[in-house]
Amino acid sequence: MNVRVLRIELRRSVAPWAGAVALATALAFLYLLSGPWWKGATLWTTQWTSMALWTRFLLVFLWPLAMALGALQGLRDHRSRISELLTSTPRPARHRAATTAGAMAITLTAAFTLLVLLGAVQVIGAGYTHLGWLPISLVGGLALVAGAFLGMGLARELPSPLTPPALAVAAFVFLNLLRVTTDMGVPTATAPTRLALLSPVVDEVRDVFLTLSGAVHLGQTVWLLGMAVTGFALLTAATRRARLLALVPVLAGAAIAALLLPADPRRTYVVDEAAAAQVCDGPVCVATAHQDRLPGLADPGRKALRLLRGALGGEAPTSVRESTAPRKIFDPPERSRTSVLVDFDDSVFADAKGEELTRALLAQGMTPLCSARSAGESGTLAEIAAQSVAAGWVLGDLEPFTGALHGADDQLREARPVWTELKALPWSEQVARVKRAHTAAVSCEGDPLDVLDGGTSR
Repeated sequence: MNVRVLRIELRRSVAPWAGAVALATALAFLYLLSGPWWKGATLWTTQWTSMALWTRFLLVFLWPLAMALGALQGLRDHRSRISELLTSTPRPARHRAATTAGAMAITLTAAFTLLVLLGAVQVIGAGYTHLGWLPISLVGGLALVAGAFLGMGLARELPSPLTPPALAVAAFVFLNLLRVTTDMGVPTATAPTRLALLSPVVDEVRDVFLTLSGAVHLGQTVWLLGMAVTGFALLTAATRRARLLALVPVLAGAAIAALLLPADPRRTYVVDEAAAAQVCDGPVCVATAHQDRLPGLADPGRKALRLLRGALGGEAPTSVRESTAPRKIFDPPERSRTSVLVDFDDSVFADAKGEELTRALLAQGMTPLCSARSAGESGTLAEIAAQSVAAGWVLGDLEPFTGALHGADDQLREARPVWTELKALPWSEQVARVKRAHTAAVSCEGDPLDVLDGGTSR
């Protein structure tokens, strides 16, 4: 490819605008809208895998946009009415196509790379550094280029002003029909799993420990390479036979991808075992992905365990560890009789420090949650009220939890009558009720607040 010609192409074609529009659209989406990418433990600026997956999520509109911009570029010769003139020149069609496609590939790749670098600059201080995120981003960049190439090729064969918007709409519908969601614990889609994985878009990031499997990366790479080759071949095709042969790469890519992509939904999004591995300071453990939180959790965790041992005796948990088990949204969280389980997607834990964190850990050990709290789940008012009563009973004062979706006034209004009645009982009855509430919470059989109130608060 002639560098001088490529520079001219970059100055005079749609390619620079394509990269600028793609980058500006992505940044506007991320920074002007308040979405889940700014909430909970899966912020796009806190973990490498989350950052890569959120940038891949943006392909839901960047990919149709790239295809439409590619189609606009593919219409250039037709709009200028110089197609016949170009075919009469001695320069091979593939050289002209390589220059046009190369310019588009450079600008779109640069735009996506800048987006990833922007996230990387903010994530670079994360305690857990790895390269597992790189294939996620590489496939995302390849998807943009392949979409643009296919758009250019199709526009050359269907030279109509309606081609770019029609391709954008068709691509958007394609992506949404093949959408895979992780909300149900096991990845689900309306289409068969292998067909759904032909979409380069990923679901919203809900679990920091989930990542795409190697089989998904490999299958999608083959499929997208086939798509890119077909787009380029259509851009150079001059005969009916050449146009038919141009379809071979994308069909072959789809066939090979079908063999490589997993048919079992559980093998699409998998737990990153390295990220979920526990790192411990004595009895207090967190996942490797959150190892930077361990120094702030260790002392409050040990203090909470001492208080639990004094309150519950032999029934008390003996360790604090981060919960890493995947679950369906609104399903009960993981529970344990021997450990206080921490979820940093719960803002009661994520935002707490010092004595406030000790109180939150103590409450979780006394009456573990049966209704999850996360960026997308509020938990129940009754459970957080029961936790405030149980923790207050150990510490001697009733206080609401900050960071919860239920306000402090609502928590106190629910908890204070139960607290007042509990404190008025003989000591032995107080201990008995607290232990029964702990048992009810651990087993998720019964309402801990009801138990603390003697069964009369509901």
